[in-house]
Amino acid sequence: MILTILGGGGFRVPLVYSALLSDHGPGRVTELRLFDADPARLGVVAKVLADMADGVPDAPALRLFTELAEALPGTDFIFSAIRVGGLEGRAADERIAQEHGLIGQETVGAGGISYALRTIPVVLDIAEAVKKHAPDAWFINFTNPAGVITEVMTGVLGSKVVGICDSPVGLARRCLRAAGVQGIDVRSPSVEIDYIGLNHLGWLRGLVVEGEDVLPRLLADDRALGSFEEGRLFGASWIKALGAVPNEYLHYYYFRREALEADRRAQTTRGAYLARQQSSFYRGLAEAHDGGAEPAPGVPASKSALRLWEETKLDREETYMQSNRDAAGTFERDAEDLLSGGYEAVALAIMRAISQGETARLILNIPNRGTLAELDADAVIEAPCLVDSGGVRLLPAKALPDYARGLVVNAKAVERATIDAALTGSRSSAYRALAMNPLVDSVRVAEAVLDHYIDHFKELRYLR
Repeated sequence: MILTILGGGGFRVPLVYSALLSDHGPGRVTELRLFDADPARLGVVAKVLADMADGVPDAPALRLFTELAEALPGTDFIFSAIRVGGLEGRAADERIAQEHGLIGQETVGAGGISYALRTIPVVLDIAEAVKKHAPDAWFINFTNPAGVITEVMTGVLGSKVVGICDSPVGLARRCLRAAGVQGIDVRSPSVEIDYIGLNHLGWLRGLVVEGEDVLPRLLADDRALGSFEEGRLFGASWIKALGAVPNEYLHYYYFRREALEADRRAQTTRGAYLARQQSSFYRGLAEAHDGGAEPAPGVPASKSALRLWEETKLDREETYMQSNRDAAGTFERDAEDLLSGGYEAVALAIMRAISQGETARLILNIPNRGTLAELDADAVIEAPCLVDSGGVRLLPAKALPDYARGLVVNAKAVERATIDAALTGSRSSAYRALAMNPLVDSVRVAEAVLDHYIDHFKELRYLR
């Protein structure tokens, strides 16, 4: 089986390769193709993967591409994790929003709309290329904002598109642990996860283990609620009031003042921090291993590519959502949450279920098709799905609770206005998307920040 990764020079590609190396079953991926417009980044990632494959006799063959049309023919699955504008673009998204007194978060805030407006035209070109060169391939989307991009791709490629995110499975895993359930993996057939919403806007409403819903037990225990990340982010009193555990990204909605103030106090935005960190990693690794005159500070030439990547990854995970944790009272992430096993495991489970006839229950992003009465059939939602050789289909779900309905409907309206702006070039639709976003508290500010984004990003000059 052939897997092609778009954004193959991305920092998280080794996570996917690690999952492939651990898969020795029939129908496994035997060839991994990496496509990226940046050959230098491709070369660095290839060094890391070579270290990982050392001593593994059946490691998937690796091929590198800088032309999409050459990477696609014959591929069975396509995994997309591109970032239009790079981390420097993310840093600008966040910085510009903060200059206007807004939360700039890259997917749910004003920055997320800017990011989507830059990304949609690019993924539409990718979708057309896939339709031409790999019409039978399945497309697994991790490119953010994942719900928006998945909906756009589905409009071109149909039912062979599925969006994934590691937040829901991470939330369920932490809740399972906090509820005292030991020895059962969250992806086990004996575990049923009742999770509903949109990407980065969902709630865990039930967690059934061998027929028993353990979530009420967790909600009744203040100490247990204070033992895991989301419990500390939202507080026991709010989780109990909801009767559900929110996705971590809902912290921006429920604690807007605190999140904004924490962003203001932070020495740098998350995007700027990662831009510097990864620039150092890529530059340092290239110099250390390619005979550069002076390796980057802190990057000894004797270190393996894999070790450098692992150290950088650990720092990345330890500082994830740092400002939100500061807003909630400052706490460190649990050691278990620094381990891999998120989106790469979900992607592998999708591929094995579809290609090998296995059955998997996963929380995915696919069209609503009547699951939520408040949204139309084509609206992409994030909810439990059944995956097998017949494809991906949503499992039956209870109706949206009152606390979720308004946020979900509003967020989908923002997504749709963003998509319309990208498809038609309508500045008015982009303006409407920003003004409707709950994290943008003024129509006047919405217009000002849009003008600022258009002025800064040449990729947004198509908006008229």
